[in-house]
Amino acid sequence: MESKKTRVRQTFPISKIDNQRISDVTFFNRRSSLYRMTNELVDFCDVDVGIVLFSPSNNPFSFFHPTSEAVIERFLNPNSQLSEKTRLDTDQARNKVNQLNNRLDAMEKRIEQIEETKYAQTLLQLSQTEENGERSKWKSIDQLNANEIPTFKAWLRTTVSKMNYRLEKLENEASSLKNAPGTS
Repeated sequence: MESKKTRVRQTFPISKIDNQRISDVTFFNRRSSLYRMTNELVDFCDVDVGIVLFSPSNNPFSFFHPTSEAVIERFLNPNSQLSEKTRLDTDQARNKVNQLNNRLDAMEKRIEQIEETKYAQTLLQLSQTEENGERSKWKSIDQLNANEIPTFKAWLRTTVSKMNYRLEKLENEASSLKNAPGTS
């Protein structure tokens, strides 16, 4: 059987997009991706970056790290030292970004803990339900009526999606530990 080729996997020839609406949507999606990748480059390589973009409707957009003054000054005079004011602004901007990243990491960990707690509570409730002799809601697919099947399908899709996400996360953690310096 021939597998269906999804839109994600298809390659499209690079050409100008004539439809204004599609052009705007494409620009904003690509701009977001560019900003995200640039931010990763800043995080991983500790580089100074400056990007200036103009949308198809001629609106300006920019991304600078640590500050626009520091990037421009460095671009114009690559071998000179930054001025004291620019260096202080740069350090302050980097510290602020680091603080925000730390807060984001803490929030993500907290959300993960909450989700794991909810998962554990659900498992406990299911085990208590089975201990009390009550039939679990999803125990037998054969016993579902026509009204319960769509709900079961949605629950099953969500569960599979969450399991795949968790598996991918665990695999990424394992590979990052495996590739960490000092490990063999």
